[in-house]
Amino acid sequence: MKASLTLVAAAAGLLVAAGAARAEDLTFTLINGTNSTLTEFYTSPTDVENWEQDVFGKGVLPPGHEVEITIADGRSVCDYDMRFVFDPDSDLDVTEDTQNLCEMGSYTIHE
Repeated sequence: MKASLTLVAAAAGLLVAAGAARAEDLTFTLINGTNSTLTEFYTSPTDVENWEQDVFGKGVLPPGHEVEITIADGRSVCDYDMRFVFDPDSDLDVTEDTQNLCEMGSYTIHE
């Protein structure tokens, strides 16, 4: 299991925005297709042992909403692990998945 560390990420709307995307940045739309608020979102390359910083920071992603995520970590990898944490009042468990972010235009988290 990965622990929490650091990632430079930018997202529009409820999240903190970072600078302009560079050619090697990975960008995708994260869609909350659940009935619960997504309170934390972590991502890191599959070969990294620790979870990097919560991409949302102090933000959240309410049910039915979407946000553009940019991973601007300067790495030239595509396969990333993702970890989704929901509101403590939710009956949903923490969810993890692995995706090729270079090929993904959007990702919907479902119950």
